Amino acid sequence: MREDRDRLQDILDAIKKIDRYAKRGRRLFEEDELVHTWMIHLIQIIGEAASKLTPCLS
Repeated sequence: MREDRDRLQDILDAIKKIDRYAKRGRRLFEEDELVHTWMIHLIQIIGEAASKLTPCLS
């Protein structure tokens, strides 16, 4: 079973990859289907990892 720390690292890694392409501009995102699909996949990774984090009790 994966730890929260591993899931948080997955989230950070995905954000870094998204940021690398986001800096290239919206035009690349809109015109390149491969980049578009890849970025959506990374967003899904973030959502999946976030949904499996241990709930925070306050």
